[in-house]
Amino acid sequence: MFTPALIGFTTGFALILAIGAQNAFVLRQGLLRRHVFWLCLFCAASDALLIAAGVIGFGVIVAQFPALPVFMAYSGAAFLFVYGALRLWAAWVGEYALTLAGTSASLGATLATAAAFTWLNPHVYLDTLGLIGAVSTDFEGVAAKTAFGIGAVTSSFVFFFSLGYGARLLAPVMQSARAWQVLDLLIGVVMWALALKLVT
Repeated sequence: MFTPALIGFTTGFALILAIGAQNAFVLRQGLLRRHVFWLCLFCAASDALLIAAGVIGFGVIVAQFPALPVFMAYSGAAFLFVYGALRLWAAWVGEYALTLAGTSASLGATLATAAAFTWLNPHVYLDTLGLIGAVSTDFEGVAAKTAFGIGAVTSSFVFFFSLGYGARLLAPVMQSARAWQVLDLLIGVVMWALALKLVT
C-alpha cells in the first residue's frame, strides 16, 4: 500500500503547492501568529472531505450539474475581488500599528474567511473532485484507493501546517509597516488576478 499512498501524497502536494488565495491567507495569518492551528486544521480538514469525496466518486454529481461551476466561479470571483480590494486599501492607507502588534480578526471571522477561500474556489473542486478523483481510478480495490486517499489527505495537513507555522521564519523581515504594505499589495494583486481568471 506504500506506492498508492506515495502517489496520493505527491499528487495532492503538487496540486496544492501553487500559491493561491487560500495559501496567501494562511501565510498572512502565520505571519501574524494568530489562530494558526485552527486555521490550518480547518483548511486541511476541508481538503480531506473534498479528497475523500473525489476518491469515492462524487465528481459525477458535478458533471450532472453543469451550471454549478459557473455559479461557483462568479461567486468566488466576487469574493476574491472584495478581499483583494481590502488588502490593496490596507496597503494604500499603510496603518499597520495593530498588525505589527500581532492583532487580527477573531477566530470566527478568520475561519469564515478561510471557508469562503476554500468552498467558493472552483479550482479546489477541480483539483480534489476532478483531478485527484480521476487519478484514484488508476487503483483497484478498496485498500489501494484508501491508501491513495490517505496519502493525498496527509499532503494537505503537511502543507498547511508547514505554511502556517513556517511563515514565522519570515517574521524578522516583517517588522516594518513597509514590509506589510508590500505583502498586502502582492496579495491584493494575486486576488484580483485570480478573480479575473475565474470569470474569463
